[in-house]
Amino acid sequence: MERDWRRTRWRAIRSCRGVVVPALLLALWETGAALGVVPEDTMSRPSAIAVAGSRALTDGSLLLATVQTFQSALIGLALAAVIAIASGVLLGLLPAVEAVVGPTLDAIRPVPAVAIIPLALLIYGFGARMEILVVTFACVWPILIVAISAVRAMEPRLMDIARTLEMPLAARLWRIVLPAVLARIAVGVRVSAGIALVVAVTVEIVLNPQGLGYSLTVAAQSLHPDLMWAELLWVGVTGWAFNRLLTIIDRRWLWRFHTWAAA
Repeated sequence: MERDWRRTRWRAIRSCRGVVVPALLLALWETGAALGVVPEDTMSRPSAIAVAGSRALTDGSLLLATVQTFQSALIGLALAAVIAIASGVLLGLLPAVEAVVGPTLDAIRPVPAVAIIPLALLIYGFGARMEILVVTFACVWPILIVAISAVRAMEPRLMDIARTLEMPLAARLWRIVLPAVLARIAVGVRVSAGIALVVAVTVEIVLNPQGLGYSLTVAAQSLHPDLMWAELLWVGVTGWAFNRLLTIIDRRWLWRFHTWAAA
């Protein structure tokens, strides 16, 4: 009993280690603002930032902006995942097709996502669809590259077994290819998830009048640094929580797909 209690206490201490540096920085920030070392007209102080963030949460404006940003980011990420996984599996299984399409993809891939904002604006105008298009373009490349390399690195004997069993193409893809490469593709999806949030906020700051990026711009232009810092910290917290959620899904639920696909 004593050993279990000590083990639990040690786990609690270990889980709190990551809070030490942020807590120390916030304490130094608050002290510097109180002493006049940190200019409050641009940096505010953590206590004022907490009050501004609480007000934004209470009146619902921060939650509405968060929903708008994550809606565009998640839809763009989902579209990118579908396009990239389907294309990556096809190009990985058919090197001849990849040899034809590959140079074109290599020429398009270096284009920055923000560079297609004018094109997306021309096609869709202001709004969520324009933002989703830019997010999809930015997120498709990491997943596509990982999917192609994962299929190529797949154990060749798996496909030999599928041919021996005379499995249809759809069954090969569902029961052989996807379970073999999904773990690696999940890494690409997690990378693209961070990119999706960054690009969504960037588009909102630059052009799209909605979401967290637009709220940050409005707070800065209206000379409310406390609200601006609160929203900026909120973006970091929500981004961390989103990445944590994807990690939990990857660790706890991905194996169920393998079991389901093999059934």
